[in-house]
Amino acid sequence: MALLVGTALALPGLAAHAEPTPEMRAAAIAGVEARTKLAQEMVDSVFSFAEPGFQEVRTSEYITGILEKNGFKIERGIAGIPTAWTATWGSGGPLIALGSDIDALLGLSQAPGDPNIRPQVAGAPGHGEGHNSGMPLMVVAALSAKDVMEKNKIPGRLMLWPGVAEELLATKAFYVRDGVFKDVDASIFTHVSRDFSTGWGPAGNNGMVSVEYTFHGKTSHAAGAPWAGRSALDGVELMNTAWNMRREHLPLTQRSHYVITNGGGQPNIVPGTASVWYYFRENTFGSIRSLYELGNKISEASAVATDTTVERRLLGYAAPNFGNKPLAEAAYANIKSVGMPQWSADDQAFAKSVQEANKFKLEPLAAEVAPLSTPDSRGVSMGGGSDDIGDVMWTVPTITIRYPSNVPNAIGHNVTSAMAMATPIAHKGVVVGAKAVALTVLDIATTPSLVAQAKDYFQNVQLKDQKYDPVLTKDDKPGIHLNAEIMAQMRPKMEPYYYNPKKYKSYLEQMGVKYPNPPAK
Repeated sequence: MALLVGTALALPGLAAHAEPTPEMRAAAIAGVEARTKLAQEMVDSVFSFAEPGFQEVRTSEYITGILEKNGFKIERGIAGIPTAWTATWGSGGPLIALGSDIDALLGLSQAPGDPNIRPQVAGAPGHGEGHNSGMPLMVVAALSAKDVMEKNKIPGRLMLWPGVAEELLATKAFYVRDGVFKDVDASIFTHVSRDFSTGWGPAGNNGMVSVEYTFHGKTSHAAGAPWAGRSALDGVELMNTAWNMRREHLPLTQRSHYVITNGGGQPNIVPGTASVWYYFRENTFGSIRSLYELGNKISEASAVATDTTVERRLLGYAAPNFGNKPLAEAAYANIKSVGMPQWSADDQAFAKSVQEANKFKLEPLAAEVAPLSTPDSRGVSMGGGSDDIGDVMWTVPTITIRYPSNVPNAIGHNVTSAMAMATPIAHKGVVVGAKAVALTVLDIATTPSLVAQAKDYFQNVQLKDQKYDPVLTKDDKPGIHLNAEIMAQMRPKMEPYYYNPKKYKSYLEQMGVKYPNPPAK
């Protein structure tokens, strides 16, 4: 990219560098390679902690401890969330945000390196989405970029932050609302994948509202005087029935689903309180809001019909994803220059054993970098999942880099996606991902024109037809109570399985797993 001198002068604090030199790039890559052991230890440690949303206590202590020892200033409890934090370093230049998710999923405990479904602790959480790998990648990338910036006196600031409770889509909108990304110039996010890629433009996924409706009625003896009671559970069930009927007449892009979180106490007591938790998903800000308002309307009608009352609590929000084109193109050039990991025969054998044991389509670990994802290459989307990095994407120029740390065709949000996440497959994917991130950080720090182009695309292309419009209000509070009860029960059972890197070279070694471990016959 050619340096635009006028742009450099227009952006206060940016020195007139002109892209990282080959020597800087080589030093950044060498810095990541020198931290390969750190990457492995962090990936395996966070895998062993396996903490679900809002309960990432040990995970956050561990990661911030490493960053603090390396000169980062830690601010804990951001946005009123105990396990959320920022870690900042540097001065002058652009402020570059580096984030990834850290939470595990309930009920997905899985023994590491085993292609067969085998909980490590029955009923405990596990990293069935691979979120144990993203922040280790970012830490290694940040430390490597920091070394190069210090040596070459490159002005710039790094801000690392964790995606707390991403599986609940419950924090990033609160981060945005409370100003965590104020003054950020560019943002890089990472997510585990089976490929090595990035993209720009609308991602084709859905935004989402997470809301719990609680109905209040009147208790009574369910057999002796049912007429004296008013069942809160009737309100919940009527709402669900009405929603399922209305769902037939909603756009195909919508996705909505629910669980009854409180159905009452015992059958012979008319439930005085009952709750249902809904996810409403759509693909534009207006349609998300309309779906949410329809849910509210149906809840209120159900309360009238059952002579109960209803209140709602917003538990989370996620905006549709939208990647920044100039940043994505810069990152993709780095992804191509780094290339895929060098998979060993054991890596390929383990991937195959996971696929065979779980009856998945056989497909080797990818040998080539995926194409740059664009609106044209993605085609028309009918909606689907959500990721609350979208809230950051509609606040500052942001991209997601996907790195190859998992097995092709494993099921998302499933134990099969945990099987490889403390193996050399995960470790190698993190290392190549860290190289791409470190190089992109240097691009942003040394090339004022890239920052200017990213901001221009954000303001004049991304925000041209849609503006960030969350349903989150100033009065909504993050659901930090979620998962507390289950972790109070599970943590003592899980602690004996925490990884001890001082004693064992890997978590597989600690657990006595021979890699690759073939499926049982």
